[in-house]
Amino acid sequence: MAGWDDILKELGDTPSPSDLVRRKYIKQLSQYTKRNTIAYYSAFITKNGGNIDINDSDMTGFMNALKGMDCSKGLDLILHTPGGSPAAAEAIVQYLRSKFGKDIRVIVPQAAMSAGTMIACASKEIIMGKHSSLGPIDPQFSGIPAYNIKQEFEEAKIDLSEHPENAQYWSIKLSQYPAAFMKTAIDAIELSSLLARDWLGSCMFNKDDEDDRKIIENIVHNLNEHDSSKNHGRHFNIKFCHDIGLKVTPMEADDKLQDKILSVHHAYMLTMSGTDVCKIIENQNGKAVINHLRS
Repeated sequence: MAGWDDILKELGDTPSPSDLVRRKYIKQLSQYTKRNTIAYYSAFITKNGGNIDINDSDMTGFMNALKGMDCSKGLDLILHTPGGSPAAAEAIVQYLRSKFGKDIRVIVPQAAMSAGTMIACASKEIIMGKHSSLGPIDPQFSGIPAYNIKQEFEEAKIDLSEHPENAQYWSIKLSQYPAAFMKTAIDAIELSSLLARDWLGSCMFNKDDEDDRKIIENIVHNLNEHDSSKNHGRHFNIKFCHDIGLKVTPMEADDKLQDKILSVHHAYMLTMSGTDVCKIIENQNGKAVINHLRS
């Protein structure tokens, strides 16, 4: 069976110079670690709109990347994402674990936020630099934090109970959300903490160990936006992540590894800043699904 990129090649799609540069550096990283490598990159820093969040369409990219891969070598997943749907993150984690078991490391060259942080919690180890960040695990919908949506509905309820004359204002303001969106947001908030707790306890830690359970609860408490911060955009650096109990390894501990990771990072960032590419899911063998902004 032909994969996504195999069919693209049949249709006459040829690699660009930026494709060739990226693939050179991700190949070198994989050769150094002797592990499979998948890069998941979103252009959320340089572009607005488009397919930049974690969503169900990403499964195509992961299926393509894993086609023909020797999963016995484990996986290093490089994440650069603003986050997105916890349900989509759940499907991705389940798929990757079905192939690699617990032998998954997550590398964060710059930022893996929200559902990206959740995926990092599903790994056995997170590699971060002094410049790297994770974030609160509250989900987002089209870039809007779920807690903000919940808070807006709650504010409307309180205001309308005291000032019913404001009904038209709130009707216009809340009409931006589809029907039952409040319930969707609440469900997503609850799912985020549930998944993070489960994933931490089934790989990085042992949920059956009492001491590990305390660490897991501390991590989830500190990563949960509602408990730890009122600012969804908070960036949690490697010291914070280490201090709350996550198993993080400094990128700087291995100079060669750091150089190779940052070469990959720069190649992907330059691709997205210099083209209309908004997301790339690509492995060390050049198998990729690349999304472009719609014209």
